[in-house]
Amino acid sequence: MTDAATTGAVPAEATTADAVEPPARNIGPVKVIGILGMLGGIALIVVGIIAWAAVATQLRAENITIPDDAMAFQGQMVQGPVTAYVQADIIQHHAMEASGGKTYAELPQDDPVRATVMDASFLRASLFTSVVAFGVAAFAIGVGILFILVGWALKRLADAPVVVKRASFAGA
Repeated sequence: MTDAATTGAVPAEATTADAVEPPARNIGPVKVIGILGMLGGIALIVVGIIAWAAVATQLRAENITIPDDAMAFQGQMVQGPVTAYVQADIIQHHAMEASGGKTYAELPQDDPVRATVMDASFLRASLFTSVVAFGVAAFAIGVGILFILVGWALKRLADAPVVVKRASFAGA
């Protein structure tokens, strides 16, 4: 013979139903921050895509073709971060070949090859700048995606009902 006293069970008539109540604090700002985060994320993605497209368009407009002696992408146009890096690498290779393995600073000032090595250095710097620009654009897109996810999570948490579970015992 078991009863509520010996089993520790709470009699059904002594419990109250779970209640949905408004939160104790105002969560409106959390919802607003979530929405702003999502909008900011969308803006970052759009700006990142625009920056990526602008840099790629400018590189294509230069009509740079990767030479046959490059490490990869021979004969292709420079239009992205990897092809820009490959082109910068082959420019360095050709400059070192022309200078006998000497850098601009190592060449005598009256050496006619010095101007060629200097031009190669400037071209490489420009190509590496485009590689960095592609990286920044990709970073902006990635952060935008993260902002959207965090904003969505905050908004969803702010919209969730608060459930309060209560148990009251007879005689308590």
